[in-house]
Amino acid sequence: MMAMKELNGRELAGYIKERQAKAVRGLRQAHNVIPKLAIIRTNPDPVVDSYMRIKQSYGDDVLVDVDVHTIKQSDALATIERLNNDTQVHGIIVQIPLPDPTQTQQILDAVAPNKDVDGLASNTLFDPATPMAIQWLLAGYGVELASKNIVIVGVGRLVGKPLARIWKASKLHVTTVDKSSANVAAITKAADVLVCATGVAGLVTADMVSPHAVIVDAGVATDNNGLVGDVAQSVRDIETITITPEKGGVGPLTVSALFENVITAARATVTVR
Repeated sequence: MMAMKELNGRELAGYIKERQAKAVRGLRQAHNVIPKLAIIRTNPDPVVDSYMRIKQSYGDDVLVDVDVHTIKQSDALATIERLNNDTQVHGIIVQIPLPDPTQTQQILDAVAPNKDVDGLASNTLFDPATPMAIQWLLAGYGVELASKNIVIVGVGRLVGKPLARIWKASKLHVTTVDKSSANVAAITKAADVLVCATGVAGLVTADMVSPHAVIVDAGVATDNNGLVGDVAQSVRDIETITITPEKGGVGPLTVSALFENVITAARATVTVR
């Protein structure tokens, strides 16, 4: 066993799942509210389908109904409008990428803000799931961010951009880099906390990280070994770092965070009645 310390999201997710199942039982018994998540799928894809199965299975575990709507992208706006108006549906997510990505923001913005549990619409009321998961993971392992030099690699809409926004709003010292940035290796090597979220397999190598860094690999890419992260094996061989495992780091908590938003949305309908 290597000496490096792991940030294991599975263990934390187990505790969160128990708490959520209890909360949903309370909603069902006390208020007859059955939390429901609607997933809109326009782009059948093995990777996306594996995520959907994980969400459906998690929903079963915490007693949240999960409905999948497989439609053409041209039907997305009408489907979203119908689900926005359906009081039985508490959360709506649109699986991206879409077949025609030029419509992405328009379609995401069509989701009602109080049902936008992925937190991707311009006027959303929710934090996106992966940034929430990363914060839970670091907090769960007692990683202090206040005085640290934090670097986020990747500025995508799902992880990098919203996480940078949340942390900067908390007055943390955050630098973001992407493929157009100069001196990326020098910037990442100076990071106390490094979050990788590009989806480029093995992008971050051992010479790019500090030997005492805390590293969160939130990237998802595919290579010959199936699903892999942004961080190369050479980084994992450094015994002094703290890092998420290859499987079971941010992923399990991302699903937990999504369902946290669904439960919050369902609970909000109780106070309105």
